[in-house]
Amino acid sequence: MSAPLAPVYVYELPVRLWHAVNALAITVLAVSGYLIASPLSSPVGEASEHYLMGYIRFAHFAAGYVLAIGLLGRLYWAYAGNEHARQIFLPPLLQAHFWDGVLQEVLWYAFLTKSPRHYIGHNPLAILAMHFVLVWGSLFMIFTGFALYGEGEGQGSWQYTLFSSWLLPLFGDSQTVHTWHHLVMWFIVCFVLIHIYVAVREDKLSGQSMLSTIVNGWRTFKDDKPVDDAH
Repeated sequence: MSAPLAPVYVYELPVRLWHAVNALAITVLAVSGYLIASPLSSPVGEASEHYLMGYIRFAHFAAGYVLAIGLLGRLYWAYAGNEHARQIFLPPLLQAHFWDGVLQEVLWYAFLTKSPRHYIGHNPLAILAMHFVLVWGSLFMIFTGFALYGEGEGQGSWQYTLFSSWLLPLFGDSQTVHTWHHLVMWFIVCFVLIHIYVAVREDKLSGQSMLSTIVNGWRTFKDDKPVDDAH
């Protein structure tokens, strides 16, 4: 039996930091966003003695800024980093081999094939999901979030000028923006749950590391099966 493939350094430190910060920001945004849409019961006593919803809204706004700034930094690193840093931003949608890889991953996740292909970076299905759900979903939430925030800041604010002034009329009114903002939040939450399940499943069954890779950056393999990256 041949020795396993040598470990490969895949995810550089900025990518790993962004992953951790982004996960924390999305968690805070989802929890605080849910509480903003479905507020807790009012505390007993004078309103001036409590600032519960104020703290929840502050946490939501702060996490929104972290998400936006983090994505800008991640976009820069997609340009400055290695080839794996740009995978989720530039999926090879016109390559037949890429879509063949997507199909094979679907069959693997559906337990319709005995073994998956090995990839140094993300597998094609992960690239596709992260591009359309995580990247475009985050952009949608950032734009709609700043549009709603700008409405409260007023017409003289940069948030209103850059986002609210054109996005609110595009949707028709702010309530429609609220509805879509809330709906896409649930879409991203579902994606995160699936992402966690798949990462744990792949770490146990695929023959290559997943969980440790996003911590230390190194992809390790349990066998000598060749890699089949589609990028």
